[in-house]
Amino acid sequence: MKKTAIILGATGLTGSILLEKLIKDHRYETIKLFSRSKIEGLPSKVKQFVGDILELESFKSDFTADEVYCCIGTTAKKTPDKTLYKKIDFGIPVTAAKLSKVNGIPTFIVISALGANAKSSIFYNRTKGEMEQAVRSKQIKKTHILQPSIIGGDRQEKRIGEKIGLMVFKILQPLFIGKLKKYRITPAEAIAQAMVNLANSNISKTVITSEQITKI
Repeated sequence: MKKTAIILGATGLTGSILLEKLIKDHRYETIKLFSRSKIEGLPSKVKQFVGDILELESFKSDFTADEVYCCIGTTAKKTPDKTLYKKIDFGIPVTAAKLSKVNGIPTFIVISALGANAKSSIFYNRTKGEMEQAVRSKQIKKTHILQPSIIGGDRQEKRIGEKIGLMVFKILQPLFIGKLKKYRITPAEAIAQAMVNLANSNISKTVITSEQITKI
């Protein structure tokens, strides 16, 4: 029986790669996208629901599927306002998990971050940690939380400072061995493929660390 998948964050780096994979994957009959703007040129198996995803509950009746992939995430540079930042990085994934539970969606996969900790003094890490706790509290049958390190890949947005920083980080990769291995760059391609593999496997592990992502 072919499946229906929901993607949140399909315009981002990892989400766009995931979308391409699911379009090509014959196990999926329908892919639902919930976003602020329409993506042009997609095949008919992709159904787009355009609106304010900060008000995701307004899509409740259409939020039905076999799997939900949440690739939502922003940065301090993109969203310096901490209130808005939390509405995005905490509010959207948690509302999506709530709707998944209410609508009986059995699989929920979300991208978090390395260092997520609800008790952290660092706002970013604390927000991710609080999101993880809230998602887990929904007790969705199959829940996977991915914790990548720095996500690598070709982004549409080109920031010189970030590009230089990433180049330096790549040079240092061979030094990250043993316990430091988890700090290696996690390719967006690997994250997207791991999400698909997790959804279609019997793996029960909830938290998937950065080094486990590349193995999966």
